[in-house]
Amino acid sequence: MKQVSIYFLAIICTVLTTGCGNNASKDTNKNSGVIFDSIAMKKIIDEKTNKFTQAHITKDTAYLNQIFTQDARAYPPNSDVVTGLAAISAVNSEWVNYGIKEFSEESTSFYGNQDYLIDEGKYYLRYGENDIIDKGKYINIWKKENGDWKIYSNIWNTSLPAAPTK
Repeated sequence: MKQVSIYFLAIICTVLTTGCGNNASKDTNKNSGVIFDSIAMKKIIDEKTNKFTQAHITKDTAYLNQIFTQDARAYPPNSDVVTGLAAISAVNSEWVNYGIKEFSEESTSFYGNQDYLIDEGKYYLRYGENDIIDKGKYINIWKKENGDWKIYSNIWNTSLPAAPTK
């Protein structure tokens, strides 16, 4: 009976030791020694977002065109997907020519890792001769390109009800 107890004790110790060792190595492999500071990344993206919204108001298409990655995609409302920096540049020119007077984005959720950052939120837009107001939601996916965070994917659409049709 004593031998059976010692045998079970040895098995339990082996399982506990092996289990703990495996979990420790998984954590090391999962993190790969890379420290990701989401608070610092959020601050960087918030600054870029503020410049992005202001560039629409000031018609700074040079800034707007460099904030997107070369292979970026935009998903404007009521439109097909716009792919690539050249096509997005044309869309940027079109949007700033609407006469944007106010534009803000408010982040409601931010997450990601060292490869991609996702910023979800809501926007407010006032534009045109008649001061048209639009409120909606957006998702911006940021990706590092040449060491700088840029918009890889941009989608936005209104939260306002559609105008009634006759």
